[in-house]
Amino acid sequence: MKDWNKIEKAKQAALEVMLHNVHGPFEGLPRTAGWGYPEPYTRDLLLSILGISVSANDTLTESIKKTLQTLSKNQSQRGHIPSLVHDPLDRGASDTTPLFLLAVGIYRKYTGTDHFLQIAVEKALTWMEYQSPNDGYLVAQQPTSDWRDELWTIGYGLYVNTLTYGYLQMLGFHERAQHMKQAMERFTITKKSIPLHLHEGMAMTNKPYYAFWSYKLYSSQRMDLLGNSLAILTGLANLDRSNRIISWIEKRCSVMKKNAEIKFDLPPNFFPFILKGDGDWLPRYEIYNNPGEYHNGGIWPFISSIYIAALVAVGKHTLAYKQLQELTRLITIPVNKKLGYGFNEWYKAQNGEPMGQDWQTWSASLYLYAAKCVEENTTPFFNDEN
Repeated sequence: MKDWNKIEKAKQAALEVMLHNVHGPFEGLPRTAGWGYPEPYTRDLLLSILGISVSANDTLTESIKKTLQTLSKNQSQRGHIPSLVHDPLDRGASDTTPLFLLAVGIYRKYTGTDHFLQIAVEKALTWMEYQSPNDGYLVAQQPTSDWRDELWTIGYGLYVNTLTYGYLQMLGFHERAQHMKQAMERFTITKKSIPLHLHEGMAMTNKPYYAFWSYKLYSSQRMDLLGNSLAILTGLANLDRSNRIISWIEKRCSVMKKNAEIKFDLPPNFFPFILKGDGDWLPRYEIYNNPGEYHNGGIWPFISSIYIAALVAVGKHTLAYKQLQELTRLITIPVNKKLGYGFNEWYKAQNGEPMGQDWQTWSASLYLYAAKCVEENTTPFFNDEN
């Protein structure tokens, strides 16, 4: 493949970043980034299991095992997983518990340990069953409780529900996963009042992708790239819907590039951007979430990697390779100009400027996973779901 040598060099750099970050100052747990974020953030480290699992590196495998075991010890009495691996009192995240279940499922598959942390898994499963307000299958959340801690996701968020579907499939709860899939395929409610006995879903009548969030009469039609990519990767979205989602993303991003809304041929994590004056704009966004920045449309390498894996999952290998080349170009851009590779946290959409922390663990780890998917034209751990 053209330029594969550049990708091989980036893979080696990613592995070096992960090994650099493997021992942090908090109980010897991995650090979230090379210099900033010395803490072991749960969601970052658990998402990193995808890259760790394909690295075949014993040191990294031992690190994720320690992370999962520590989380099980710090699990709440009712089964909730904390936001910081080492701090049982740092609670409230909506994505840490489903990520824990998904990560344990992946760890079991690649190590062959079928009953690893079974007691903790059972407690976490119970916690998740209580997260449905109508005692159904979709799980709800509080605003700013998932990875977007500066952007409101209300009620049934797509990302957390795709994680939930993912762990149900990974752990063998296929019947419950099918019920959840059926609930997701119901349409969002667009009437002025809720029809009797009708529950909202996350499909939309005028868009091929799933709603960013949905709850009763309200929903957001903005594109959540992470949630929709996970829907494709896990098999929640069927092949026809997956192809239509990808086609919509690529066409929309082509227009955005022509309009100078994005610089790289990589989709932002969230679009159309929320603009000042829009109904879902909040005053705090002017500090943290201006259009094209952070959660309001920044380009996040870990999400780009999951999108690449989703492309591979539905057979779009040429596009996946093109996206991987573009991501390889992006991750070479650091804040610290002395570094050969930035693997930065996120990049400003309009100019590609790195805006977060260099040597971010999940940026490096998910790059390894994306490269493996493209190289072998497969999606490890999710092949059975597509």
